[in-house]
Amino acid sequence: MRIKRGVAANKRRKNLLKHAKGFKWRRKSHFRAAKEALLHAWSYSYRDRRTKKQDKRKLWQVKINAATRNLGTNYSRFINALKQNNVELDRKVLADLAENEPKVFEAVVKEVTK
Repeated sequence: MRIKRGVAANKRRKNLLKHAKGFKWRRKSHFRAAKEALLHAWSYSYRDRRTKKQDKRKLWQVKINAATRNLGTNYSRFINALKQNNVELDRKVLADLAENEPKVFEAVVKEVTK
C-alpha cells in the first residue's frame, strides 16, 4: 500500500506561509517565494539580535560622552575613573542618569573625578 504525503506537504507549506504573513507581493502567498524570503528574514533577525546589543552600547556611550563633556571631562577619562574607584554602574544606567537625572549624574562625575 502506498503512502500519500499530500496532507503533510500541505501542512508544511501552510505553516511556512503563516510565517510569511505581512510580506509584500508574491512573497506572502507563493510557497517558493515565501521560503526564499523567510530564509533571508530569519538570518537577518538572528544577526540583528546581536547587532542590536552593539547599537545600544554605542548609543549609551554617546549619551555619556555628551553629558561628561558638559561637566569638563570626557568619556574615556570618566570610565577610567569609575573603574579605579570600583564604581560598578554600567553604561545603560549611566546613560539613563545622564539623560533623565542630570543632577545625580553630575554628582557621580564629581565623586569619581575629584
